[in-house]
Amino acid sequence: MAENCIFCKIIGGEIPSNTIYEDEEFKVILDISPASKGHALILPKQHYANIYDLPEDLAAKAMILAKKLAGHMTEKLQCDGFNLVQNNGEVAGQTVFHFHLHLIPRYKEGDNRDLLIWNQLQYKEGETEELVKLLTL
Repeated sequence: MAENCIFCKIIGGEIPSNTIYEDEEFKVILDISPASKGHALILPKQHYANIYDLPEDLAAKAMILAKKLAGHMTEKLQCDGFNLVQNNGEVAGQTVFHFHLHLIPRYKEGDNRDLLIWNQLQYKEGETEELVKLLTL
């Protein structure tokens, strides 16, 4: 637990939350500033600042839980689609530095559809080949 982390305080019971799922490794809460009806956050109970710090086995478990909850939430909320969003670093939109995965139900009616829209870039000639060489594992 990190002393000044709001999510650690929620997990520890110091701050109340609306919990929709909990097990020994994760707590899932409704977001207090939702992007849509049902927007929830998957929080590991151990403090990890971001995806870079999160152990691989826990990252895998978070995605398995996200799949399970997305199906359940889609059925119960009758949403028309679903976003899984995970931000790392301030420049990427991370505001709480405790790893968390957003579960965002999407609806055809009354939804903020431009939530995840960005301007598409165009690579310069030769740039994709350079990126492939740089990024290939």
